[in-house]
Amino acid sequence: FDRVIANPPYSLKNWGREKVSADEFGRFRFGLPPKNIGDYAFVQHMLATLNHTGKAAIVLPHGVLFRDRAEGKIRKGLIKEDLIEVIIGLPSNLFYGTDISAIIIIYNKDKEQARQNKIFFIDASRDFQEGKNQNVLRDEDVEKIVSTLDNYEEIEKYSRIVTLDEIKENDYNLNISR
Repeated sequence: FDRVIANPPYSLKNWGREKVSADEFGRFRFGLPPKNIGDYAFVQHMLATLNHTGKAAIVLPHGVLFRDRAEGKIRKGLIKEDLIEVIIGLPSNLFYGTDISAIIIIYNKDKEQARQNKIFFIDASRDFQEGKNQNVLRDEDVEKIVSTLDNYEEIEKYSRIVTLDEIKENDYNLNISR
């Protein structure tokens, strides 16, 4: 595919690890995710379906940025291959049925030269309208995210371009607050 946009189920338990342990399609080349946390199963499947210039935007829980063991190994592989272009931190309580804050990770198999060996972080977690049952991103909040991304612009306490060398120094931990 040229593009994949997805919001897979967060940290799905029993996602089918046993069935894919001998995956004939080569989707899990960075490693198999834990049996009870399927986030990177979805991510790797989607990345495997992209063509050589494909991009994916995936809504995920924050845990994929810092959890260790198998997930840490997978994340390290994704970082080393320079597949992560942007991480956008979203406010909590945006999605129906969960009050946790989420992120959007944009994966790109064909980053332009200026963005290679870097990950662009945007912390949009403080820009929202509080709702009775659910928070909302206002038009101006979405515009700020899009404008910052389009301009590849660093804004103090909002966005930052981080080199893969700095990420390596932080043990491949992508926690936005770091």
